[in-house]
Amino acid sequence: MPILVMKFGGTSVATLDRIRRAAKRVGREVANGHDVIVIVSAMSGETNKLVGFVEETAPLYDAREYDAVVSSGENVTAGLMALTLQEMDIPARSWQGWQVPLRTTSAHAAARIEEIPSANIMRKFEEGMKVAVVAGFQGISPEGRITTLGRGGSDTTAVAFAAAFGAVRCDIYTDVDGVYTTDPRITSKARKLDRIAFEEMLELASLGAKVLQTRSVELAMRYKVKLRVLSSFEEMSDEAGTLVVPEEDIVESNVVAGVAYSRDEAKLTLTQVADRPGIAAAIFGPLAEASVNVDMIVQNISDGGTTDMTFSCPVNEVKRAEKALNDAKAAGQIDFTQLVADTNVCKVSIVGIGMRSHAGVAAKMFQTLRDEGINIKVITTSEIKVSVLVDRKYLELAVQALHDAFGLDRAA
Repeated sequence: MPILVMKFGGTSVATLDRIRRAAKRVGREVANGHDVIVIVSAMSGETNKLVGFVEETAPLYDAREYDAVVSSGENVTAGLMALTLQEMDIPARSWQGWQVPLRTTSAHAAARIEEIPSANIMRKFEEGMKVAVVAGFQGISPEGRITTLGRGGSDTTAVAFAAAFGAVRCDIYTDVDGVYTTDPRITSKARKLDRIAFEEMLELASLGAKVLQTRSVELAMRYKVKLRVLSSFEEMSDEAGTLVVPEEDIVESNVVAGVAYSRDEAKLTLTQVADRPGIAAAIFGPLAEASVNVDMIVQNISDGGTTDMTFSCPVNEVKRAEKALNDAKAAGQIDFTQLVADTNVCKVSIVGIGMRSHAGVAAKMFQTLRDEGINIKVITTSEIKVSVLVDRKYLELAVQALHDAFGLDRAA
């Protein structure tokens, strides 16, 4: 039988009624002739509750025990889903990560998948099992310990299973009915896309769109897994949701596919840094060691042997960045006059594969922001995206103006 992977997020399995609703969707695919691998997240709010228990019990916790605790939420959901399917007379069995086994690295709380052998589950399919309900987000380390894959790890689990089992498709069920041109909460003109290219989805995910986890899109693109994002609360339809596909499967699209944003950004500037070979490494090495996620980087023109270096990072990492840089200065690794932090900025980005073949897209973006009186603080570009930092108070205005300027409410 062809294999279909179906992933249900926390809101889709938040209650027993929602688990039953999800199980009916699974039953429909079984009736359509599929063997189904269901990947489930913990019930909505459960992981946060378990993390809270760990942090209250041991603020400096052992990461191995952290994984043992927080992975239990998915185990509960998997068992309940299997029981629900059995009550519907559908042969189903739950699987924890170690039973598959889903083999990972030893990086607890941030493990990466290394291998998913298919033999155990395939043998059960051959024996008559129709649905394997797998606890997402978890695996087993070379040392035999339970590991977790980090936030959003169930999406990654689902795509990895689709690749390992040669699934016909991987359906990601969530609380939204697809991928939109921007956040519908900001502009009512946001339009659901029928299809989007892997590269566009990857950029949107990395720039703040929360529909899919970045690692899951990377995996899907690498292994050419056909992805579909759809809502578990909408009526069942073969045309529902948004397909994430290779670029060649999109006949025609707008130059810009979507506008993404990240609200909680910060801009840090080091003034009068010595302009010498190796200075960038001396600055960003300590930041990397402190696990600061640096994004946009701008170096000003040298003036008398010194320069200013500006970069952005998540606002909740500013304190860590400041400590790393001040420690490096105290150790004589770098020298600067001031470290200036602006924690009231946001990042707004436009993304589209059509930008490769169309000139003037960046200019149009900058002119649109100028017309709205929005000052740009930092700019970065790639082949299919342009990102800017602006004052956070202008976020909604910038997103709405760019959405209108590029006509994203209209199909190509």
